[in-house]
Amino acid sequence: MRVLGVDPGLTRCGIGVVDGQPGRPISLVDVFVVRTPPTDDIGARLLGVERELERMLATHRPDAVAVERVFSQHNVRTVMGTAQAGAVAIVAAARHGIPVALHTPSEVKAAVTGSGRADKDQVGVMVTRLLRLDAMPKPADAADALALAICHLWRGAANARLSAAAAKVPVSRLPKGSAQKGWR
Repeated sequence: MRVLGVDPGLTRCGIGVVDGQPGRPISLVDVFVVRTPPTDDIGARLLGVERELERMLATHRPDAVAVERVFSQHNVRTVMGTAQAGAVAIVAAARHGIPVALHTPSEVKAAVTGSGRADKDQVGVMVTRLLRLDAMPKPADAADALALAICHLWRGAANARLSAAAAKVPVSRLPKGSAQKGWR
């Protein structure tokens, strides 16, 4: 499975592509950081992000795209730019018919390091180890994008298997009241 991960941002937007499957070694396909000048207007900046995402999608043809889920931060301006860049990634993937998954930062950290409270250095170190790289991807946005792709590769595949298994279980065999609880 090939996954493209996006660590959205306006000044720096990390894009990382990995190949692999759960339980097997994963490999780096490509990593890139889109940079847009803060002095440019918002439209030009989003267009710059979109162009590079389109290029990476067309070049690498991923099976899935994983985007960091934006959550409330103290700096509303930063949240807005991050959300807008994330939306561009979602639309670009949809244009190519590629499924999109959103993962929170703590989900990604937990998947890659084992702790949802890991710092950026710990994430970078684990991405370097998991991909068997000689050096940590720089800047941190590159490592974060790869971590998103790794997280989805591991979690997305597991979630797909669970959904497929649940679809095969007849409702009559589920525990009483479980259908109302969202078990099916």
